[in-house]
Amino acid sequence: MNEKKDGSQQMYRTVRQFTLPALAVLVAAAALSSTAGTARAELRLCNKTPVQVGIAIGYKDQQDWVSEGWWNVDAESCQVVVDGPLPSRFYYLYALDYEEGGAWGGTAFMCTHDKEFTIEGTSDCVARGFERRGFVEVDTGDKLSWTVQLTERPKAGIGGQ
Repeated sequence: MNEKKDGSQQMYRTVRQFTLPALAVLVAAAALSSTAGTARAELRLCNKTPVQVGIAIGYKDQQDWVSEGWWNVDAESCQVVVDGPLPSRFYYLYALDYEEGGAWGGTAFMCTHDKEFTIEGTSDCVARGFERRGFVEVDTGDKLSWTVQLTERPKAGIGGQ
C-alpha cells in the first residue's frame, strides 16, 4: 500500500508492457455515464471486467498537463480517482488488463511510469525516462461527477504504441 498525496491508500504493482488494442475495441469497451443525482462529486472508474485492471489518468492542471497512475481496480469494482467537484471538462484514461495483456487507450499521448507516478508535461516522455502511451479522451461536459465504465476486455497484441 502506498499513500497518495491526498492521504488515500493506493496499491500498485509494476506494470508490464502491453500493446494497444484497436480504437474500435476501446469505444466498445468504455461506456461513459454521468452520475447525476449523486450527492458526492467525483471522477469514478468502474471495472466491469472479470480481472483486475491498472488505471492511469491525465488532466490539465492550472499550468500544465499532468498524468497520474496507477490505481489498481479489482474486477467488478469501482475506484474514485478525482475526489470532489471536477475542475476540468476533459480527462484522459489509459487502462491495462493485468491478466491477459492488452490496454484501453487512444490518441492523446501522455507520459506514464511502471510504478506509481505523477508526471507534469506530455513532451519528451522517453527522453525523461518515462513511457509514452496513448490515452482516450473523456468529455465530462460541465458535470461535477462522472463515471467511466470498462465493460469489455481489450484484445492483447493488437495495435501499437
